[in-house]
Amino acid sequence: MKTTKITPELPLSIHDSVIFEGDALTVLRRLPPRHAQCIVTSPPYWGLRDYNISDQIGLEPTLPQFINSLVSVFREARRVLRDDGVLWLNIGDGFTSGNRGWRAPDKKNPARAMSVRPNTPEGLKPKDLLGIPWRLAFALQDDGWYLRADVIWNKPNAMPESVKDRPTRAHEYLFMFSKQEQYFYDREAVKELNGRNLRSVWNVNTTPFPGAHFATFPQKLVDPCVKAATRPGDFVLDPFFGSGTVGLAAEQLGRNYVGIELNPDYVALAADRLQASSETVVRVAA
Repeated sequence: MKTTKITPELPLSIHDSVIFEGDALTVLRRLPPRHAQCIVTSPPYWGLRDYNISDQIGLEPTLPQFINSLVSVFREARRVLRDDGVLWLNIGDGFTSGNRGWRAPDKKNPARAMSVRPNTPEGLKPKDLLGIPWRLAFALQDDGWYLRADVIWNKPNAMPESVKDRPTRAHEYLFMFSKQEQYFYDREAVKELNGRNLRSVWNVNTTPFPGAHFATFPQKLVDPCVKAATRPGDFVLDPFFGSGTVGLAAEQLGRNYVGIELNPDYVALAADRLQASSETVVRVAA
């Protein structure tokens, strides 16, 4: 009988800011434990974007598969997070597809068009709001995370919608999780101008970035997360790095970043934006 010896992948060492090109779960499994002080991220939303890259999260056939994919990623991310660390997670919602398998462009938002779209989840009806943010939040809570806050990201310049039977959606959720009951949180760093404790509704405009196909994670949404949950010199992790907004915020605030991004085009975009050297980008095979 022929046998094959499989050697474990060597752990990845981190000394300075770095961008890893590869699958989030694959890279996270090779990162050292308790390394990042904070995680700030916005994973792909389910059934809303096709980034034309194999193994992408967000186009799973069913909603439970999507939730399970993210739970697996953040379970491994929790291992990489320091024991007193915090996770800030932005996630958007959507509506059932009515089993059309595609989505037409909205005349006010042509980029919403898709040639592939998951079917309506079992138990939901056509036109139902999916409720993804809270489904994911509760799944992560069940998996061991402490759910500490739900921040409403209010978008004053929200994208218009051609709808006449419901309000236009102008908000998303930003959840705050901790790894354990006690954790680092610098309330003084994020006090409001009048000296009040930071409130749970943040008014932040969406901001386009040249070269990105869709609106990017606004830096004004990221800055308070980094300020509240890290000290200068700490590492901030983003397992869905995209165009590198979290890295830019970390850099400008005197922190280090660890970004993971599957799409090579976005890796190049982020590296250029951050003026990263070739040594800063590491390709990790699956």
